Amino acid sequence: MLPELLPRPAAIEPAEYLKRREALIAQLPQNAAMVVPGASLVTRSHDSEYAFRQQSDFYYLTGIQEPDGLLVLLPGREEGQSVVFCQDRDPTLEAWTGRRLGALGVERLHGIDQAYENAQRDELLPSLLEGRELLYVPLDNPEALSIAENALAHAQAGLRRGKPALKGWLDSRPLTHQMRLIKSPAEIALLRHAAAISAQAHVRAMRVCQPGLSEYQLQAELEHEFKWQGASGPAYSTIVGGGANACVLHYIENSDVLDADTLVLIDAGAEFDLYAGDITRTFPVSGRFSEAQRALYQVVLEAQERAIQAVAPGASLVDIHQRVVRDLTAGLISLGLLEGDVEARIDDESYRRFYLHSTSHWLGLDVHDVGTYRLDEQTPRPLVEGMVLTVEPGLYIPEDDELPAVYRGIGIRIEDNVVVTSAGHEVLTSGVPKQVAEIEQLMATK
Repeated sequence: MLPELLPRPAAIEPAEYLKRREALIAQLPQNAAMVVPGASLVTRSHDSEYAFRQQSDFYYLTGIQEPDGLLVLLPGREEGQSVVFCQDRDPTLEAWTGRRLGALGVERLHGIDQAYENAQRDELLPSLLEGRELLYVPLDNPEALSIAENALAHAQAGLRRGKPALKGWLDSRPLTHQMRLIKSPAEIALLRHAAAISAQAHVRAMRVCQPGLSEYQLQAELEHEFKWQGASGPAYSTIVGGGANACVLHYIENSDVLDADTLVLIDAGAEFDLYAGDITRTFPVSGRFSEAQRALYQVVLEAQERAIQAVAPGASLVDIHQRVVRDLTAGLISLGLLEGDVEARIDDESYRRFYLHSTSHWLGLDVHDVGTYRLDEQTPRPLVEGMVLTVEPGLYIPEDDELPAVYRGIGIRIEDNVVVTSAGHEVLTSGVPKQVAEIEQLMATK
């Protein structure tokens, strides 16, 4: 029987992208311009390219999925405040790689004020930026920096003719990333769908898991479900770590055989319309937890559940992480894996021997999505409605540790995706079980 298809959410409307551009333009001085390049194709081998993935800020502001785009925002420009340069229409190339939007398609389908093909870019871009005294560009983008340097040279050449000087450029990312931090209802719908696909894939992996399979075979089950459900594929490199491989946080080789006596950690999420799911589950390869595995798993699970309950407007990721550190440390002491007082072991950071990472990150168009975690060095950013984050505590006992053998080589992480609501929170990834009894029951039904 073929897997059930999940109902697809509506795509984000051009009107929402227009609203974002207008909100961004409203933050710019009238004498400024902003330039945001899209992504380009990257050669994989000879004449073959990697699958194209649009640059997230460019996509957030345009919804355009074609490579080699350039967005120019020009506050107060009478002919239109948003201009896009796009791929040239080329019947010969389009016969090989598919139809291109062209300037008319960009204007008609994406609500851009004016669009031009890239063949006109070198001629038109300097005149569009002429007279602008400030230029906002993403400072991590070489193409954007090259545009800024060319604009400066063009402005300096015009000084003798009375043209205004370009005073310099500023980083555009703080403005766009602050906007991206708060998700709209349409974005949350896409994140909910990416989470649902991801959850269904994790359930599928649990159902088929058995000793003797290879890690890459579970990876194949996960990624088949992603594609079957209409996702573009994984939102990041899929992690399937059996046994001690789970103690390597970014283990992606996925090449070992799964042993009956071990746990397997899967960290995998689907990308749908560029929005990411990000789920981690840890479960026994055999379908049944050992006593030691269950005890350690419960420490992580209870810390994760308490952390999720703390997600609400006004809380902060720092608060949530500190709560998790305290719960994990107390659990490690209760199991005899650490000794002494909880506060003492937190103060001397003994827990970091087993818990190496933070509890949460933002989630959205990027898996580790943009936005700062603090308002300044002393002030954690408070959560507000519309933020989306992960909650993912873990414990990792190295294989060569001196602890009792029953705990060695165990890595456990449990991760869910959570949206902040006015009333508290919504867990987007509840479709995949994490209670011990639920996991064992599911795995018993192959």
